[in-house]
Amino acid sequence: MHDGNRKAGMGLTRIRTARARTAEPAPLGCDPADLAQVESVVVASGTSFGKGMRILAPDRRYGMYAVYAFCRLVDDVADDDGTPEDKSALLRAWHERIAGLYAGRATDALDRVLSVVIARFDLRQADFDAVIDGMMMDAQGPIVAPDEATFDLYCDRVASAVGRLSVRVFGDASAEADRVAFHLGRALQITNILRDVAEDAQRGRLYLPRELLTRFDVPLDAARAVRARGLEGVGRVLAGRARDHFRAAHRAMARCDRHAMRPARLMGATYSAILTAQEKQGWRHPERRVSLSRPRKLLIAARALVG
Repeated sequence: MHDGNRKAGMGLTRIRTARARTAEPAPLGCDPADLAQVESVVVASGTSFGKGMRILAPDRRYGMYAVYAFCRLVDDVADDDGTPEDKSALLRAWHERIAGLYAGRATDALDRVLSVVIARFDLRQADFDAVIDGMMMDAQGPIVAPDEATFDLYCDRVASAVGRLSVRVFGDASAEADRVAFHLGRALQITNILRDVAEDAQRGRLYLPRELLTRFDVPLDAARAVRARGLEGVGRVLAGRARDHFRAAHRAMARCDRHAMRPARLMGATYSAILTAQEKQGWRHPERRVSLSRPRKLLIAARALVG
């Protein structure tokens, strides 16, 4: 059996066992088979996201699994092989699918779970649509040296919009929680972009803002940009911008429900440490992708959750 399917089956067994022991309904009141199918998307991705969400209560944890599964599937459309026209058509179908959920239509396991999550946590259709539109930007051709406005719009759609969905599942739907999503999403996305410059260049992508590239005499071409001396200056400026967003996010977190912000604090602390490691390494050799050791991750998590 495929490893992802095997683990999903184990997840289904855990849900059924827990339900039998406690005589309580499955998380979100959903069919355990539907929950296991959603969880299988998380498991198959190979991400550590699932482990990080274990700090949440079951209803919120499976709510985040459903949001992640949606994001993963639309991201796959943008990254998989296919013409821009084919990808755009598939993403337009996702817009229709999300609209269908808000109209009460559900056709598969993810739809059924997402429908419950949307109603339970009052998720906004505009935020789902923004995520899809972010993937549409990638699907229509490699993004290369976008202007500052496009760069910020991209970060909002692919990261902050996910944050706006997430904070509501975490348990805070306030304006300050949306402010956390605005700043933390941008901080995380900029950190990812700075860490993945070389990997993105291999796909013909160059997410760094055109104005900064020009300022530091970096060619507006992915393959040449990664070898340019000025890349170091671009990296330093963007890292400073990410730091500003991290600080603004933490100020907003202080005005939010403290318990609900636990996952946001964890993500913020982890990515801040990644950014620190990237700043220490610099951008002279962007092909050396920075990472954190497991003990370091555990220490960061402990501090974030109790601090």
